[in-house]
Amino acid sequence: MTVSPFSDTASAANAPPPKTPRAARTAKGKNPGRSREHNRRVVLELLRRSGPLGRKALADLAQISTQAVANIIDELMNEQMLLDLGRKRTGRGMPPIQYAINPNGAITIGLEIAVGSLTAVVLDLGGNMRARELTALPDMTADVVLDLISGMVTRLRARFQAQLIGIGVVMPGPFEIEGLTGVGPTTLPDWSGVDVAALLHKRCGVSVTVDNDANAAAVGEMLFGQGHSVSEFCMLYFGAGVGMGAMIGDQPLKGAFGNAGEIGHIVVVPDGLPCQCGQKGCLERYVSLHALSEWMTKDGVTPDSAALLQLHAAQDPRLRAWLDRAAPHLSWMIGLLENIFDPQTVILGGKMPLPVLDDLISRLAIPTSVANRRDRLLARVQSGQTGEESAALGAAALPFFNAITPQLHQNEDQAIV
Repeated sequence: MTVSPFSDTASAANAPPPKTPRAARTAKGKNPGRSREHNRRVVLELLRRSGPLGRKALADLAQISTQAVANIIDELMNEQMLLDLGRKRTGRGMPPIQYAINPNGAITIGLEIAVGSLTAVVLDLGGNMRARELTALPDMTADVVLDLISGMVTRLRARFQAQLIGIGVVMPGPFEIEGLTGVGPTTLPDWSGVDVAALLHKRCGVSVTVDNDANAAAVGEMLFGQGHSVSEFCMLYFGAGVGMGAMIGDQPLKGAFGNAGEIGHIVVVPDGLPCQCGQKGCLERYVSLHALSEWMTKDGVTPDSAALLQLHAAQDPRLRAWLDRAAPHLSWMIGLLENIFDPQTVILGGKMPLPVLDDLISRLAIPTSVANRRDRLLARVQSGQTGEESAALGAAALPFFNAITPQLHQNEDQAIV
């Protein structure tokens, strides 16, 4: 049975009652034959965002010829990626045949390598979670984890007849930073220089996309969650540490070396608590699950989700004190991000249980920024919809993003509507 992980509920703070957001921008197609792959992505993206459509409607929205759309639809139907829903009467004449994305047409596997655990999820083409596995990682060395991943992929792949179009792997950043990567309680030990994509591609035989957890969570929210109709947003991801993924014009901001959004190592308390990066007073020393763990326990063991939920339901004074302490630092950071990125909204998600996250959001007092607008359509800050598995879901969403989302580049003549 297909189980969707994406609920319709979400929390919001620091905003008037939200209005209906504007539709997200969608790339137009291009008629030249050299752009066939782009046009294919445009058709899939339109069906993903708009639901069932006929050929003429797709051609009008994509601004390409009806024949080009017909050729793409035939190709996608042969690959079982679309469903023919039959004719729908909309007026005079022969009703158009409606086409929709076939959820059973393809799957992806997403893997989150976190400190102490490995999460694997399978998504179908409709964004439904079809399987989930969680495994403890007492040994986090690269060889051991890659062997474990290969076995999980083989086992999960055998459960489905649909084609596996790719694997997404996410892990905590930053990547390849001297003196930081692989050091401390919020990063992975001894992974520097490991080409995860090449090694897994060789073992599994499909394309592999590797990214940091916050970037993946942002892509997942854009495709299936709170950012579905939002082109510009920041996603703050709470793992052991805290990071940010930003979607700019429907595209993830990665930076030159994949480390854009490493807000966890921005100093918020000068001469504050020492951080693994060598600085003092970094954000993740005050606002992260590891920071919460240090606050709640003397041995630094992170309470699991069930324990945090129980503590929150009991209004534990230590937890409430930590929320009061963390909120001002997070408020300052959100104000900074608003001024730098001018997002439509800031979304919070990750391993932090939703009630705790909502409580943190309710305590925010964000300073004045460019986000102070009377005509806002969305809350300045809201919790995500993809839950505690947002990074794993985002990892599984990465191959979909690469396969069906138009890639927009400034040096091309791909217009946006």
